[in-house]
Formats: sequence, structure tokens, C-alpha cells
Amino acid sequence: MDTVHALLTGLGNIGRTFLEMLIADPERLPRRYGFRLKIVGVADSTGVALDPSGLDLAAIVDLKRRRLGVRELPTFRPDLDPVTLAQTAEYDLVLEATPTNLRDGQPGLDIVRSALQRGKAAVLASKGPLVLAFQDLATLSDWADDLSPHSRRPPLRFSGAVGGALPTINFGRRDLAGAQIERAELVVNGTTQVILEQMAAGADFATALAEAQRQGIVEPDPSLDVDGWDAANKLVIFANAVLNQSATLADVQVRGIREVSADDLAAAWRAGGRISLVASAVRQTDGTYTLSVAPTVLTADHPLSRLAHGEMGFVIYSDSAGRSTISSLEDGPLGTCQAMLRDVIDIRHRLKRH
Repeated sequence: MDTVHALLTGLGNIGRTFLEMLIADPERLPRRYGFRLKIVGVADSTGVALDPSGLDLAAIVDLKRRRLGVRELPTFRPDLDPVTLAQTAEYDLVLEATPTNLRDGQPGLDIVRSALQRGKAAVLASKGPLVLAFQDLATLSDWADDLSPHSRRPPLRFSGAVGGALPTINFGRRDLAGAQIERAELVVNGTTQVILEQMAAGADFATALAEAQRQGIVEPDPSLDVDGWDAANKLVIFANAVLNQSATLADVQVRGIREVSADDLAAAWRAGGRISLVASAVRQTDGTYTLSVAPTVLTADHPLSRLAHGEMGFVIYSDSAGRSTISSLEDGPLGTCQAMLRDVIDIRHRLKRH
């Protein structure tokens, strides 16, 4: 039985839920895919724990549920920080789930860069490193070889960073290969979906935000969600990874949901549609894409108007595949964790071929 040794950096809602998922069905990977995933190192805001023989995942989850940190573990390493962990530990891949940092992408950016420079695979749920340094990380990874299965560069995967369980990146890059994408409309921020639905039903903004927080889907800084920056982050990643357009946040026109009124929401729903925060990419005559994020009225005949109860989805229009629509209803952060796991499975298959 093969074993993949991994680091997990970030133990917030996503990191903790990922560990809970592994604990809930420890034989799923061995049974279905013929390998075990062993977490040998973790990092949170209190420090680093490391055990080459494998950490006690249940003990870590218990600590996080009690709002304590890994410094309480007997395997705590006061001599290490998350970046030096990635630089010095023995592992096969790093799972990066630290909070989004749009100032400098740290510590996630240096964690991932250090892993790739050592030839280690990386799976990202965090968006900051990809938004701020996509081309840099791509050059260090198998993206430089167009994800060729024969690439000798380490795999870099991040399907959970753009819509959780939604296969946004995989579908756009793999399943629409050969098609010319003309327009993409992404509803990939679950927080604003919940808030706008709650407000349409009569809740005020604060109550609606509290409900989204109860579901565990809100960024540590809620303004990233409600002001449109989380959706803009995901659109930048989509543009770089799927549209092959080197984009940054400065290329995106962004407007959040704070100015959406209850009257606007009620009118849209009465007409059989809804208002969602939509991230759009529209191809221009010169082949580039204009990028924008804004609350948008989705009329009753729009494919994404059917989304409800916190669902996310996307619709992509292309020359040869026509209109493609996919949606997903997730249970809090579990969908993002599933996406991380599918990336791990993909990476394991690639590494095994080598």
C-alpha cells in the first residue's frame, strides 16, 4: 500500500474540516485508490507540529474545536514556522489552506513556492498565492508544461480555490479543450448567495451575514466576500488558468453587494429570477477578455437563475461546445475539502507514473 506524506498549513474551517473528512472514513483512499494519505506536519497561527510517523488527527481536530492551537500538542515544534516546515520537512505534497492575504500572499505564497522549488507537489485552497503570483508558481510547476503527464516539474493543483467542489478549473481547461470560450459567468461566492437569499426573504444584512457565518463559508475577513474581492480573486485565477490571460486584480472591475436593496431583490424574485454576485469574462475582438464582478439581475430564462439555497454555479459559452452549465450545493467548507482531495488523487496518479 502506497503512502503519500503531506503537510497541512492552515487549520481554520477548511483545514479542520479536511482532517474531519479523513477521520470520518479513513479507508476511503486505500479502498478506492490504493494509497493512504498521512499528515506528518500541520501549521496554524500558534505554530507548527511535526511527526514523521503521522500526527494524531483526532487530537488536532479536538484542539481546533476548543479554539486552541497546535502549540498544545506534544509534537509542537517551537523551532519551526510554516515556511521552514515546507523548506525542511520530508513530505510528498503540501496542502495549503491559510487565510487569503491579498497584501503579499503570505505565508501561503512562500509555503507553496518553497515546496515547488524542492520538487514537492502543492494543493491550494487559499487564493492569495495564485492571485498575486500565478505566473511565478506556474513556471515552477507542471503548468509550465501545460499539465503534461510527462512533466518532470512538480504538480500544482487548486481546483478548490475557485468555487469549492465546482469543477470550474478542471472543466474550463480540460473539458473545453479545443473550444474557444466567448463568455464565462461564474457565481462562485457562496457567502453572497446566502446573504442575498436571506435578504430576499426579509432578513436584514447583519442577520443574513450571521447565517452565512454559521454555515462556516465566510472568509475570516467578511469584506472579501461582501465587497466582491473573493469573487474577483477567483476570476483572476480562472483567467490565468483557463483563459490563458495573465490577469491581476487591477484588471477586474469590482462592485460588491452592499448597495443591493431589499426592493431590488424582491422585484427580481417576483419576476422568477434572482440577483447574484456574478464574475464575468467576456472575449473582445482582439482576443482578450474584459473581467468584472458585480451584483447582476439574472432573469428567469438565465441558466444561473435556477440556483437556490446557497448553490454556486457557472455557465460558459464557447464556439464549439455551445452553452455549458454546472452547479453545486455544498455543505459548508466540505466541498472545498473534497476538491482538495480530488487534487491529491490526481497528483498521486501522476507521481505513481513517474
